[in-house]
Amino acid sequence: MIRFPTLTSVFSARLAPLALALLLAGCAVGPDYQRPAIDVGAGFKEGEGTVPGWKRAQPADQAERGEWWRVYGDATLDALMAHLNTANQTVAQAEANYRQAQALVNSARSAFFPTVGADAGLTRAGNGTSSQSTGTSTSNQYSLSGSVSWELDVWGRIRRQVESSQASAAASGADLAATRLSAQSALAQNYLQLRILDEQKRLLDATVAAYERSLQLTRNRYEAGVAGKADVAVAETQLENTRAQSIDLDWQRGQYEHAIAVLVGLAPSRFALPPAPFTQQLPEIPVALPATLLERRPDVAAAERRAAAANADIGVAVAAWFPDLTLSASGGFRSGQFGDLLTAPARFWSLGPALALTIFDGGAREAQIASARAAYDSQAAAYRQSVLVALREVEDYLIQLRVMAQEQEVQRRALTSARESLRLTRNQYEAGLVDYLSVAVVEATALNAERSALTLLGNRLNASVQLIAALGGGWEGLPQADRPPAAQEAAAAGTPAPATQP
Repeated sequence: MIRFPTLTSVFSARLAPLALALLLAGCAVGPDYQRPAIDVGAGFKEGEGTVPGWKRAQPADQAERGEWWRVYGDATLDALMAHLNTANQTVAQAEANYRQAQALVNSARSAFFPTVGADAGLTRAGNGTSSQSTGTSTSNQYSLSGSVSWELDVWGRIRRQVESSQASAAASGADLAATRLSAQSALAQNYLQLRILDEQKRLLDATVAAYERSLQLTRNRYEAGVAGKADVAVAETQLENTRAQSIDLDWQRGQYEHAIAVLVGLAPSRFALPPAPFTQQLPEIPVALPATLLERRPDVAAAERRAAAANADIGVAVAAWFPDLTLSASGGFRSGQFGDLLTAPARFWSLGPALALTIFDGGAREAQIASARAAYDSQAAAYRQSVLVALREVEDYLIQLRVMAQEQEVQRRALTSARESLRLTRNQYEAGLVDYLSVAVVEATALNAERSALTLLGNRLNASVQLIAALGGGWEGLPQADRPPAAQEAAAAGTPAPATQP
């Protein structure tokens, strides 16, 4: 008995190669990514003992940081930050780079799908000869066709390319976050230093007014024969030196103002920041912050994701050793007469798979794999270095804040003593017990102590901004248990974390 093949057996025979190809497509050559290991220690050296909750860094740079600059309690700074987030050109450039990286991901992902094309053409050809019987040897050729081509990702080359593009896009997103955080940190530091200069300007202006009164008093005493001409000269020298110091602050303040203008996306000529009362407060940043905050540093995350992209590139290079399997189909109409173009005799079609494999390339593929592995080793080392640098920065700012707090306490005692010494010396001068030179020396010492106290406060404010930036931009968005106590209370009350008076 003759057995005719059933429809199922026919389809099974024809689809078996395709099913096998799809099965093989489930694998991808090249190493699967493992985050480069690095020993980060058990806590911060400059923190208060071992930090609880420490764990190895995992990228968490997309976690919500909140408006960390609000801990300084300055409405003008808040408004400037809002302008920076929308108008800073460096941030805009990084944002455009991120959109470009996302588009490259979509471009790489498109290789998963078939490519469909269509073609229509008219060709007129001739050989340049003619005869009386046939006329000129010129002919027309009309064509209308379509084609479909699909490269099966048997060895995972396309998937590795998509994986690399996605990791690169994530790194670009982290670069955007790092750029924004850097700009915010620079704005906060410039603004706080400008306000410190405003406070020093007020101090010097008040001192100039006091020295003017002292000069007038000394002249009166000289005219009365109580003081000598040298006392008047000392008083005049002291007054003019202090005026010069006050004028010197103007160009420093102008530079900070120009820097702020550029950060908020304005020309310096179109931006002015008038002096304002000093209201800045030193935020409460506990030295025992959990080291998990390092996971939020976007530069660390960017370095880690570039290592992931380099690892995927190894798979792309390895896939070049294996044949490419492409399924293609085409069909259409071709005829020398336009009226016969869409008829059955003019129809043509083709269908079939194709394997392409490079047999010999002079070592090019081996070199590409070696290059990809070296690139991964480079990115892994860059990631480890970024972690070490992040840890070092946190340690630096922790010890800086701790030592400056001790220094400010000593400076406060020195300032109190200088003020008391100045009061006593002025009383002695008014009683005629000492000359004005003694008063001038004590006044210069007191003024230097006042300015040193302001400079130290500015340095502490700067260090606090740098620490917040080193920790990835504050501690908002962390689990409640990982926040400092003051931040926990503020979160419960729905208000920004309190700050301590300098």
